[in-house]
Amino acid sequence: MSGATLLLLGQEAEALAPRLEASGYRCQMGDAGMEAGCDLVVLGAELADQLPALQERLGPVPMLLDIGTDSVAARSRMLRSGATDFWLSSAGASDLLMRLRLHRKLLDKGRPPEDRLSLGDLSLIPSRHEVRRGQRQVQLTAREYALLLLLMEHSGQVLSRDQILRQVWHDQQGAASNVIEVYVRYLRQKLEEQGERRLIHTVRGQGYCLSDGPPPR
Repeated sequence: MSGATLLLLGQEAEALAPRLEASGYRCQMGDAGMEAGCDLVVLGAELADQLPALQERLGPVPMLLDIGTDSVAARSRMLRSGATDFWLSSAGASDLLMRLRLHRKLLDKGRPPEDRLSLGDLSLIPSRHEVRRGQRQVQLTAREYALLLLLMEHSGQVLSRDQILRQVWHDQQGAASNVIEVYVRYLRQKLEEQGERRLIHTVRGQGYCLSDGPPPR
């Protein structure tokens, strides 16, 4: 149950980060947190009007909205907003922790056996959007994650620029753009942050390859 990644948005939600982290949750906030992916979203009451936009951006992630104090009218507003459930900031962290435990159980029941892609000491768990280099967790943006997932799904193969643009950027044009080089550099910096060996290789004139040894020629 603990160990889940929470995205906290809004003043009341963010204020509970120390208590939630002490209970074993990983807490992320703001735009950086939205890019990194999460298991559940905890929202302050002031963000009720932004729920549709957040759902479009984050996808089918459970969203818990603060309704301040419990009442029929407040619950009705929560349901109209599209939130999955509510929590009560007036009750402190205890109410939220109880609801998080419930939703984690529901998620775990519906979750298939854990899938994992691995190459050397690099591992990626698609169902949790989790990336690790050895024991170190690597935080990636959504685009960095999509690029790494594509490379891991085709490890040992050289992927051309056009293939990567189509799969990650959904764009068959723009072959002269340096966007791929920029994101490959970002990935390398994060994956090699502690001096780990290089896994993403540039194959001159062909594209990029994820390999634990020398790339194919």
